[in-house]
Amino acid sequence: MDRRTWAQDVLRCHLCETPNPPMYCDICLIHLCKACVGEHLSDESLEHRVVAFKNRKFSPECSKHSKKLCELYCELCGIPICVQCISSDEHLGHKQVEILKTLEIKKEVLQRDLLELERSIHPKYQDIASNIPVQKANLNENSKILTTALDKHGEDLHKEIDIAIQKLKSDMNEMESKHLAVLDKQEHEIKCSISEIEQSIADLKKLLNSNDISLLSAYKSKNAEFRRLPPKLTFSLPHFTPQKNNKEQIYQQIGSLSALSIKTEEHGYTLDSPGAESSPPNKPLFDEPLIIADINTEYGESNTLRSVSCLGDDDVWTFGGDNMMRLYNLHSKLVKSIQAKSGKIPEDVAVTQSGELVYTDPDDRTVNIVKNTQIQTVIRIQGWFPLFICVTSSGDLLVVMIRDDEIQAKVVPDNKAGAVVVVNKVGKFRFTYTGPPSTTKGSFNPVGITTDSQSQILTTDSNNHRIHILDQDGQFLHYINNCHLQFPYGICVNSKDNLFVAEPTTGV
Repeated sequence: MDRRTWAQDVLRCHLCETPNPPMYCDICLIHLCKACVGEHLSDESLEHRVVAFKNRKFSPECSKHSKKLCELYCELCGIPICVQCISSDEHLGHKQVEILKTLEIKKEVLQRDLLELERSIHPKYQDIASNIPVQKANLNENSKILTTALDKHGEDLHKEIDIAIQKLKSDMNEMESKHLAVLDKQEHEIKCSISEIEQSIADLKKLLNSNDISLLSAYKSKNAEFRRLPPKLTFSLPHFTPQKNNKEQIYQQIGSLSALSIKTEEHGYTLDSPGAESSPPNKPLFDEPLIIADINTEYGESNTLRSVSCLGDDDVWTFGGDNMMRLYNLHSKLVKSIQAKSGKIPEDVAVTQSGELVYTDPDDRTVNIVKNTQIQTVIRIQGWFPLFICVTSSGDLLVVMIRDDEIQAKVVPDNKAGAVVVVNKVGKFRFTYTGPPSTTKGSFNPVGITTDSQSQILTTDSNNHRIHILDQDGQFLHYINNCHLQFPYGICVNSKDNLFVAEPTTGV
């Protein structure tokens, strides 16, 4: 629905299309005239709750404009809005959808979370919990075997070794207690998690029966937390190594128990990704990319926008063809400007985990960090020019550098070859992506590259005005080519998986 004309659209009865129906079914989410209420209630296969239109539950009152009902939902701000909100500058350029559609989307999210908890996460936790009694039984059986071996060896020795044997038994019991304590602790934690999952299931079922948009909007999924399954404990059970009897060296000949070894594997248990069974490998993860907001900057044809780097969820650092780095918010407001220390054009920018701007300056061969408004040089390089930069999840800086003679590079972007080259964290080659199978040689022109929370790889194909999305193994998933992109260049992704794209000539 066009948000400029939605207020003039006439509501009609769902059954007979009579205009301006005064009644509404909160369960079925349809409009009804008084004449059709009886017919609607006669369908006993479904539950119904018919109320006056003004009392319907999915349109809350506007928090800013008294007695105004919210008929739309601002996707960027994440709040219901009324017609007066739309006319204000606060939501200018934001994507707005009918609140009924938002309600349906929210319920779809709840339904997906509920299904994942019921069908995948909860059963997996139960399987893990059921394995702990087996581990306890193995532990007990192993202890019995050790006890028998120790007793037999003790009978073969003289009275003098009784104290030593008793000490070994005591050591064994202590290790068993520690072992058992670890298992008891994990069992308790898993049972607590199962209780939380079961409570989440109950809460989700309750929310699914509610049409209160405020409650639904306030819902925060815990599924990501529950997907992080308990660490797998791998025990190296102690064993007894007997020695031949030698009264002169009795303690040495008794033998010893191996040390208690408890290994924690954070990813020892695995959980299939949601939808893995029902979704084909190349199915798009969303039906259609949507432009949430256009950030209009002062860049353009005379000063092309080259790169972007996210600062939190609402701000983005930019730079182009001059010596200034500019911070914009989602409302196109210039928040801050920083001039490069050398007065020359930076080559690339990134943002640290603590929110500080770092940039490379090939002119004076430095990597710099901006703390408050002070620029500090982190690295000054001899014989190399620093080019591109990124910050790893561990907080390290990765810098692409080229030597003075431009023959050797420490990290080489394969733009001219039309390929994305991926290596693992120790630099071992994993794969090369040159475009989907139908791509002709030389037509793929990768420039900017980033990843999202699902470890998907996104790279701009500038000359073809689109973005390629790959899975973490380099398999092509789909394009973003429906947003009228013009020579997309630098890109970044914030914590909400919103994608920011720099267009050099438009400055957006």
